[in-house]
Amino acid sequence: MKKIIIMAILSVPLMVTAQDNKAKERREKTAERKERVNQLIKQEEEGALIFQKQSTFAINLNSDGFGFTYEHGKYKTITKTNLWWLSLGERKDEKQFRQSNTFTSSGGGVGIVFFGNSYVYGKQNNFYFLRAGIGQQKTIGGKGNKNGVVVSGIYGGGLTLGMLKPYYVQIPDNTGQGTGTKDIRYADSTATVFLDPSAIIGGSGFGKGFGEIKYVPGITARAALRFDYGKYNETVSALEVGINAEYYTQAMPILVGVNDTKKFFFNGYISIVFGRRK
Repeated sequence: MKKIIIMAILSVPLMVTAQDNKAKERREKTAERKERVNQLIKQEEEGALIFQKQSTFAINLNSDGFGFTYEHGKYKTITKTNLWWLSLGERKDEKQFRQSNTFTSSGGGVGIVFFGNSYVYGKQNNFYFLRAGIGQQKTIGGKGNKNGVVVSGIYGGGLTLGMLKPYYVQIPDNTGQGTGTKDIRYADSTATVFLDPSAIIGGSGFGKGFGEIKYVPGITARAALRFDYGKYNETVSALEVGINAEYYTQAMPILVGVNDTKKFFFNGYISIVFGRRK
């Protein structure tokens, strides 16, 4: 019994010391957290972008088409953010243009005038793309104050999937009783009619050809400058100007006889970027 009492008495100082040590550690951790918060507040007041992650959407106006981009960023340092993104869009040939035709048919002995949908003459395929990339955003110039503009450089690359959807046009079909229309795409057997404007009524519509899409893989690279003019760090409001380069494993023809062996594509773009930071 005496031994138990003696051990209990001796253990009291040890328990008190342990509690003091734990309390000291808690105070030190609290002080460290406060110091970090104070530093972040100071940096934010000076115009630095302070966050853990960001998610943005962008509307892209390309020199050869248009697209939409979702981008996710994770804070690495005060000047660097790791990024990944997905972009979906359509590429067009600079020489393509839309036109409309009227066509008169006398099928069944009755003259009928058709007013066709507008179409792109000589268009062989719609060229869509889906890009997936990784990269970095590096701050070049800070705001200086909350009302300033942050200038960042963005660079990276990844994989791209090109999608060629056959382009269809409507022509008269007088094979049966009365007058109708039929849809054709460019092929050796239809080349003469497909390239004869007087034989075309109009375009077949957006939905035609989706079941015949050809998929072609490739690689892509991106470089840009982003100007973030958002008043608050939690909000992304930016204008981005940049370039894209893509190389595909096969030719990606858009117009018949125009760059129909082209595999490498290069364009400039301007984007409106908006999103949130946390």
